[in-house]
Amino acid sequence: MKKVERINIIMRYINNRGHFTISEIMREFNISRSTAMRDIEEIQAMGMPLVSEVGRDGGYFVMHNSVLPVVRFTDNEVKALFIAFMATRNQQLPYLKSRQSLAEKLLGLISESQQDDLVLLNQVLLFEGTNPYNPDLLNLSDIPHPILEKLIQVLLLDNYLLITIEEEEVMKTYPIYLLHLYHEKGLWLIEGFDLKEEMKHIFPVDHLSDVKPYESKKRLSKKKILEKLSKQEEEMNLVLELGPEAVAQFKKYHPLKVSISYTNPYQTTAITKAFINVNKQEELIEITNWLLFLGEDIKVREVPEEVLEGLQERLRLYWP
Repeated sequence: MKKVERINIIMRYINNRGHFTISEIMREFNISRSTAMRDIEEIQAMGMPLVSEVGRDGGYFVMHNSVLPVVRFTDNEVKALFIAFMATRNQQLPYLKSRQSLAEKLLGLISESQQDDLVLLNQVLLFEGTNPYNPDLLNLSDIPHPILEKLIQVLLLDNYLLITIEEEEVMKTYPIYLLHLYHEKGLWLIEGFDLKEEMKHIFPVDHLSDVKPYESKKRLSKKKILEKLSKQEEEMNLVLELGPEAVAQFKKYHPLKVSISYTNPYQTTAITKAFINVNKQEELIEITNWLLFLGEDIKVREVPEEVLEGLQERLRLYWP
């Protein structure tokens, strides 16, 4: 790592931590004590207000109400930011107006030669969903569901939410503890722990009509929620090993309740788990159809008898 790049990173590290010691800098950046001391002296000379503390456990802290000096982007960092904007153009991300102004500020900060490079990249790089006849960086049309930004604003305050979902033209309310908000196959999804049923559920954000903090005083603690989820994980009754072809099929379609864990760095093999409620006929039919959809590139570790019977019945229809 070059000295200028290292000092920039150390400055951000210091600013984020507030308090640090020379030993921490040495360990974090794998540098000698003398190098760490020289870097700190250079950062102070650049105007970053650091105050030293004497004593056995002494260190440094950044003075309050102080601003980190201007960060300079390298050519590669500018290109990385620009390509990230392009690649996510049609991903239905929230805060599009902020992203657009950020891109405009980025273009205003860089030199003319860097701008020329970005214009060329914008002309030759195409990503999924990009219009090749109008690949303008700031022509953003990937507008997400309007409630997504409200959802994010509320969950930043509290993970305990009261959400209203439209299901078959009927509004239903669920008190949940939000575990994750994620984007998959063009949809934003909430993975939440239903505080009434005490089960994990997936809710499509597109079906949300309202969201607000859950004000109940009888909240289940996060520790209790994780304990219950851990026990439910042990009760998974469908466990499959997926080969490369089955993983490809999984990415095309899978029931929302099914989770996947990749077993190699290339994401070509995986284990998938789910709890199948064998008392729900529609759930059995869905899983049976999905297993046939995955194809032959699977190994069954565990499966309910009712699912096996359903598979056998389906196969008899094709090969009586």
